[in-house]
Amino acid sequence: MEEQLNQLKEEALAKIAAASNSKELNDVRVAYLGKKGPITDLLKGMGKLPAEERPKMGALVNVVRQEVTEVLEARAQLLEEKAVQEQLEKESIDVTLPGRPIKVGSKHPLTKVVEEIEDLFISMGYEIAEGPEVEKDYYNFEALNLPKGHPARDMQDTFYISEEILLRTQTSPVQARTMEEKQGASVKIICPGKVFRRDNDDATHSHQFNQIEGLVISENITMSDLKGTLDLFAKKMFGQEREIRLRPSFFPFTEPSVEMDISCFKCGGSGCSLCKQTGWIEILGAGMVHPNVLEMAGYDPKKVSGFAFGMGQERIAMLKYGVDDIRHFYTNDIRFLSQFHRTEE
Repeated sequence: MEEQLNQLKEEALAKIAAASNSKELNDVRVAYLGKKGPITDLLKGMGKLPAEERPKMGALVNVVRQEVTEVLEARAQLLEEKAVQEQLEKESIDVTLPGRPIKVGSKHPLTKVVEEIEDLFISMGYEIAEGPEVEKDYYNFEALNLPKGHPARDMQDTFYISEEILLRTQTSPVQARTMEEKQGASVKIICPGKVFRRDNDDATHSHQFNQIEGLVISENITMSDLKGTLDLFAKKMFGQEREIRLRPSFFPFTEPSVEMDISCFKCGGSGCSLCKQTGWIEILGAGMVHPNVLEMAGYDPKKVSGFAFGMGQERIAMLKYGVDDIRHFYTNDIRFLSQFHRTEE
């Protein structure tokens, strides 16, 4: 039996050395060390031996089995390394070749505009305030001095969900909610966000658009504070040479109210097609917060005052980038969006 065992070992080692790949090596392992292999059969036949020979033969079988196993594992590692090396040689890469360019997009022009405006007002001490897009009639109209039946409501064709719930037509409800939460404390915020109106979709109107509104409330706030703020905004967004003009207007939530124009950046004020030969471009509405609005929010109009302003994000972007159709911002046309390259950021 000892001679038979040594013969099996020599056969197994020879076949292990001759194996050229992992499959052939696994076949050798199964043939000699598997459940039906000859070495396993020898272990099963130990019971037929005399009792005094069993320990010696058992130890010998285990030694042979261990030797074959170690040689198998060493050969397997060698073949694996060889296979990896062959694969590397076959799949070698010329590292001097230029890499494939990765297409990187840029921020949407509306995102660029709102971030630029936010950065400006944050640097002036403003906070960013947000509110729900599905709003109560009270905050969208009544808290802003627009009671039910007020004719100025007709200026905003509204999407109503129910008699008291609607899609907000402006971001002003955020101002009303903020004033209510502050309970008479000072306020200095801007409110960017989506608004919704039943406007006909054309080159300058959309049923959904974005607004950015600002609100400042404290003691001794005057019209000169509003004008200085708007003048700084115009110069930062459209160039230091820009001038502003305030014209009387009407908004139910401000008194007095103004429309702000900036000097045309195309013709410098001499008159062109962009400014319709006037030299000025209308850009936003503003005014001093109406005393009724202050009172409804819990402020004393005799002790505090404030100003508010509002602008269309799309209008600012159209003027800043020379876009002639508001619908370009929402069609996801890569030819349009690719013009706003990331290197401009």
